[in-house]
Amino acid sequence: MGVAQSGLHKDSSSSSSSSCFGDGNLLKLGLGDLPEACVAMIVANLDPVEICRFSKLNRAFRGASWADCVWESKLPPNYRALLEKILGGFPENLQKRHLYTCLSRINSFDDGTKVWIDKRTSGVCLSISAKGLSITGIDDRRYWSHIPTDESRFSSVAYLQQIWWFEVDGEIDFPLPVGTYSIFFKLQLGRSGKWFGRRVCSTEQVHGWDIKPVRFQLWTEDGQHSSSQCMLTERGNWTHYHAGDFVVRESNKSSTKIKFSMTQIDCTHTKGGLSLDSVVVYPNSCKSQLKRF
Repeated sequence: MGVAQSGLHKDSSSSSSSSCFGDGNLLKLGLGDLPEACVAMIVANLDPVEICRFSKLNRAFRGASWADCVWESKLPPNYRALLEKILGGFPENLQKRHLYTCLSRINSFDDGTKVWIDKRTSGVCLSISAKGLSITGIDDRRYWSHIPTDESRFSSVAYLQQIWWFEVDGEIDFPLPVGTYSIFFKLQLGRSGKWFGRRVCSTEQVHGWDIKPVRFQLWTEDGQHSSSQCMLTERGNWTHYHAGDFVVRESNKSSTKIKFSMTQIDCTHTKGGLSLDSVVVYPNSCKSQLKRF
């Protein structure tokens, strides 16, 4: 009886095994046999850089990497408003991946502002050149001059020889998505140049920044205000000085207006030897990318 039951059990097991694996077809299945809809659900959980890498695996992943449902979740919530601001209109016939590619490039507008989205987090980033800022005395070459350089995305920086009243102001009016953002001034004590093909930075004219601190401030149209002070001490290297943070809370706002400034208006001494590249606005999720900018 036991032998019979054992045999029966063995037969049923082999039958079940044969029905599942007898022809060996399932053993030959691979990632390329997954339905494209399933692959799209998988890649939707990856960041944009990883999606592009996985698209090289096979045809299913390549097809899924172009699906609008995948890239819809990677685009900023207000991507239509962003593209209208940057391009002057919304391109209706482009796939979502093309829209994302367009936004991830460095786009210029307003004669001195660049905008792009971070390729990892899809956060919206802005950079305003020195020429897009209001700088006291900028038109007087006794104080300021614009110096061409390959160290800036804008191909030139503003360089201060010497001044008594130092003041830099700026304003942003842009459709930023909901989130928390930080503003930084990209500065360098010293003047960069090349000597026999090697980078050099002259700091001979640097003076006055170790006597009194510089004040950074920002204001938003909904009443947010931030103020901080710090001494400028880092010579010979580009440094991002934190001016403050602000929060965009309303998703249906057409635009966000922010004003910011950097001042040292103690006229008991002169200041000089400062290079000003730009002001950058970064989402808090992207602040780790500052060193690469």
